[in-house]
Amino acid sequence: MSLKPIVLASAVALCLALAAPFTSVQAAEAAVALPAPSGKALLASSAPSETVVLAGGCFWGVQGVFQHTQGVLQAVSGYAGGKADTASYSMVSSGTTGHAEAVQVTYDPRKISFGQLLQIYFSVAHDPTQLNRQGPDHGTQYRSAIFTASDAQRQAAQAYIAQLNAAKVFSAPIVTQVAPLQGFYRAEDYHQDYATLHPNQPYIAYNDLPKISNLQKMYPAIYRTDPVLVFKR
Repeated sequence: MSLKPIVLASAVALCLALAAPFTSVQAAEAAVALPAPSGKALLASSAPSETVVLAGGCFWGVQGVFQHTQGVLQAVSGYAGGKADTASYSMVSSGTTGHAEAVQVTYDPRKISFGQLLQIYFSVAHDPTQLNRQGPDHGTQYRSAIFTASDAQRQAAQAYIAQLNAAKVFSAPIVTQVAPLQGFYRAEDYHQDYATLHPNQPYIAYNDLPKISNLQKMYPAIYRTDPVLVFKR
């Protein structure tokens, strides 16, 4: 994959401009140990593959976490929540399109359950108590949201949120939206596999690599060393 330097520099500049005022005082959000999903929240399946779209801040880090998760077949960065004609990075970054930066996670439910994906999502991929922001990034495009592919997924997501609220594992309310997926629009190629391609980029090193490290520490049996990438290299 060839990266267009001008376009890439513009994308990086947007994230770094948001991050700059915070980098000296604010660390990446800490991981939170969560109870395993139970009952309806587990949502077991014998299908060879299922898909869910998860939003939790800048998609670089969310994608990186799930690319290192056993049972995930593919994790693709993109946009969800808005319309097709506004699904571009420059437009979504305005915060006016209704889109959230999101990751389409395709997984083998025989190896990892929907509930286990949610446990990772809530515990290490992002902070579900931050409203319309995530770390240094602010705006509705960085909201916490689960875009479900079925009514069963919706019920499972709502059940796990209820389970977490009852367990009082977070110091603030969970603000994650649960909504049916109306459409997922793949992000530009230069956004795919970004955490793997740019581990020394300050934004990635500061905000996203700790998430992947937390995945390895908290879920060693699920962690995979070699990420499943969008583009083969």
